[in-house]
Amino acid sequence: MSQFDLTGKVAVITGSSRGIGKAIAEEMAVQGAKVVISSRKAGPCDEVAAAIDDAHGEGTAIAVPANISSKDDLQNLVDETRKAFGKIDIVVCNAASNPYYGPMSGIEDEQFRKILENNIIANNWLIQMVAPEMRERKDGSIILISSIGGLRGSEVLGAYSISKAADMQLARNLAREFGGDNVRVNCVAPGLVRTDFAKALWEDPEREKMAARGMALGRIGEPDELAGAAVYLASPAGRFTTGQTIVVDGGATC
Repeated sequence: MSQFDLTGKVAVITGSSRGIGKAIAEEMAVQGAKVVISSRKAGPCDEVAAAIDDAHGEGTAIAVPANISSKDDLQNLVDETRKAFGKIDIVVCNAASNPYYGPMSGIEDEQFRKILENNIIANNWLIQMVAPEMRERKDGSIILISSIGGLRGSEVLGAYSISKAADMQLARNLAREFGGDNVRVNCVAPGLVRTDFAKALWEDPEREKMAARGMALGRIGEPDELAGAAVYLASPAGRFTTGQTIVVDGGATC
């Protein structure tokens, strides 16, 4: 059996109706996992789940819409997953918010709160909902999708970068708390990837060229190029990896 095999595992991926989250869900299904597609709107979730079922067999995926800013929505996501599949083995905290682009001097308090609440507090809510069963079972993998913004300063993405640095520390703290029960907690830190979320940074061709010049590979990333890192962390291949941040950025930080 491949070390990357996820047969028999159940994975919940937030923000998985598009972009990086969708790519992770699709690849985890390829590796044998049952996957739960979740984002704010039901329609896109249903479409992704249906496509995964078409590719891998009915019952491989379900759609459970959830707004990560709502603790009740997240609890319903967990409850519906358990109702459908009986357990949760893997959680990928991918959904995030960034309602402000500009210097810290211009951010409104409500914008700052939304970034911190959705990108840090909501992640902890979901993790604490699933951790007890993982700890009791002595097995589980929790993955936070952070960003290389958490590793360096920014003139225009300051609050977002702060939240992503906090996710790295959240992973380190929870890795220490859960490690004795064989529950692993890690981050994946993407660089610039061609997603709708990051469109402001690449939709202008000149801006994309400027960004690409800062990368060792000379180009920005594609969503499916992040999926392998998540599969590694979720699978037996990553069973001795916890509390870490895996940078997948095309060489932007090197």
